Amino acid sequence: MRLRLKADGRVVELRDGQEFPVQPIPVESMAATAPPDSSSLAVRDLRRRACLTQMEFAAKLGVPVETIRNWEQGKRAPRGPARALLAVIAHAPDTVFQALAKA
Repeated sequence: MRLRLKADGRVVELRDGQEFPVQPIPVESMAATAPPDSSSLAVRDLRRRACLTQMEFAAKLGVPVETIRNWEQGKRAPRGPARALLAVIAHAPDTVFQALAKA
């Protein structure tokens, strides 16, 4: 699906070279169906408990700062190894950061 924002604020879908209006979803219904993202709060909480900025936390984990921002803003969620690492950091942050510094 290709969408375009028109100058007058309308959003249209582009199909076969034609524009079709897209009806916005009311904010109230989005809030009711979308559960709050607890993973973004957890990453921010871990980072703050470690007294680190986003840049410092990203450097310690060896990931781009954009990754940390995306996790904290709920745009993306940590998966696989990153999720496991964050779970270990929650229990023993100093040990993890020491091990990562040596690597």
